[in-house]
Amino acid sequence: MELNENAEIDTSQVEDGRGSGGGGGGFGGLPIGGGGLTGIIVTVLLALVGGYFGINNLGGGGSGSSGTGDNAKIEQECKQAEAKKQLDCRNALYVNSIQAYWATELPQAFGKQYTKSVTHIFSGRVSTGCGAADSGVGPFYCPADKKVYIDLTFYDQLAKELGAPGEFAQPYVLAHEYGHHVQDLLGTEAKMRQAQNSNPDQANLESVKLELQADCYAGAWAKGATGTTDAKGNKIFKSLTASDIQEGIQTAGQIGDDTLQQRGGGTINPAEFTHGTSADRQKWFSTGYNSGDPKQCDTFAPGAVKEGD
Repeated sequence: MELNENAEIDTSQVEDGRGSGGGGGGFGGLPIGGGGLTGIIVTVLLALVGGYFGINNLGGGGSGSSGTGDNAKIEQECKQAEAKKQLDCRNALYVNSIQAYWATELPQAFGKQYTKSVTHIFSGRVSTGCGAADSGVGPFYCPADKKVYIDLTFYDQLAKELGAPGEFAQPYVLAHEYGHHVQDLLGTEAKMRQAQNSNPDQANLESVKLELQADCYAGAWAKGATGTTDAKGNKIFKSLTASDIQEGIQTAGQIGDDTLQQRGGGTINPAEFTHGTSADRQKWFSTGYNSGDPKQCDTFAPGAVKEGD
């Protein structure tokens, strides 16, 4: 994976909330969290929040509110000659690429204009339109304020604890979360919540469908990533190789529900799946990438995803 050294980084698409504190309310008295690799699998919160690479919304929002952060430092940092070697600047550029892709693709594929979402970078804890969150939940998307949230230290956990050290794992994470933003814009997430409320016994299956579709959307972006450009028309990526895509597939495999349950020391329980198995996460990422067509990502079609997947 090679970024174009001439591509300009648009830091207006991120908010730097690091060091600004977090706090705030939670979801009906329940903070987002569950904490850590094992806890997030075995606690009741797994059925309520996304967990790793998820979407956090308990319906009705929460008392927390997201700040805008202070971008002065990151703006200066990302203007430097060596900016693309800095983790936060690289991630801002990944966000630029993902949103450039959807700005073109969403109208073409679904006939809807794309509205940009800000990625809020935080450290430790953050207040969001959905409530208070800590780093233990991993990256997530909040429909209430339509923002992506990430503590960049998650990438260390992804590499050291979850077995996904590849560089392409980082844009895959962000592309998955922006897949949730696309679902929000299309009304898919709202329909999924309605389906969960109408049939609580199928709530986890509906969540799996949502997450696998976000994986597929991430794959579709990956296919088109080398065609994305900055505001001046400079390509953002010089290249994405087959090994980069394999890193994305590997990452998808490391965060499947069955793999996480095993790693957490428990038995595999399909009834608790909310994101899908490793095999299915890999399958749907590959579907998006191989087709390059987000219309092929209809995980809600009859029979596309079965219970236990």
